[in-house]
Parts: sequence; C-alpha cells; structure tokens
Amino acid sequence: MESRVEDAISLFKEGYNCAQSVFATYADLFGMDKETALKIASPMGAGIGRMREVCGTVSAMALLSGLKDGNIDPKNTEAKTATYEIVRVMSDKFAEENGSIICRELLGILSREKSATPSERTEEYYNVRPCVKLVASAAQIVEEILFSDYKLPVSEK
Repeated sequence: MESRVEDAISLFKEGYNCAQSVFATYADLFGMDKETALKIASPMGAGIGRMREVCGTVSAMALLSGLKDGNIDPKNTEAKTATYEIVRVMSDKFAEENGSIICRELLGILSREKSATPSERTEEYYNVRPCVKLVASAAQIVEEILFSDYKLPVSEK
C-alpha cells in the first residue's frame, strides 16, 4: 500500500478534526465511504468531544483496528483479547513517540475545555499545536501495524 500519511495531514489542514483525519484516510480500505467515515469519527476529535481525554488520533486507530479485525462474537474471548491487544500496541507506540495518549497532556492543557466550540484554524493554530505531528504519527502507526505483516506479541496470561 502506498503511504497515506500526507493525505491524513491534508484532511486535518482542511479543517477536519484529528480523529476524522486519520479514520477517513483509511476507511475506504474497508468499503466505507468518506462521508460515513467522517461522521463516525467526528465526535472523537479533540480528545472525545473536546473534553481533552484520549487523543482523537488514538481513537481513530482503535476504530480502524476494529474495522480490520474487530470481534463480532460476544463469546469469543480470544478474539476480544486480540482486538484489545492491537489497540494497546498502537497506543503504546503512540505514547512512546509522543509522550502520552491524552489530548490535554499532548497539548499542555491542564483540564477539560469549558467550551465545546473548536478553536479557529489559523496559521498560528497550526504553528503552536502539535496536532499535525500527532495525525502523522497515528497514520504512520496505522500503516506500520494494521497494514503490514506485524505480528502481535504473545500476551501474558
């Protein structure tokens, strides 16, 4: 697969949130149209509803892993475990590269935003926020882990 990291960055710079930018970049690989992908990921941006919790790019990685290998059998514990393990691997890699998976920590914000209204996207916004780098990091992790021959480590029981 040809890299789509720059596509994810472009979506973010168009004004889509971090989760939308990562999720919509790859959702077509699972037969999902762009509009549906953008809708599904839209509430996950800015740390889920701009609450500055789990970074939207990490949420997008988790959603993509579900589309690829998600569990559909509620009694299949092995499949549930595999689903959670891939999310942990990707999240751990993201945290290793970026210092955290928590939006407010990544942005240096002390608490939840009071307003749900997103910040205006200006040149200054892109200069002070690490979000473009985070989108790129998540997209690269998706490509390295979900779309490669990556093998999950054997989990400890």
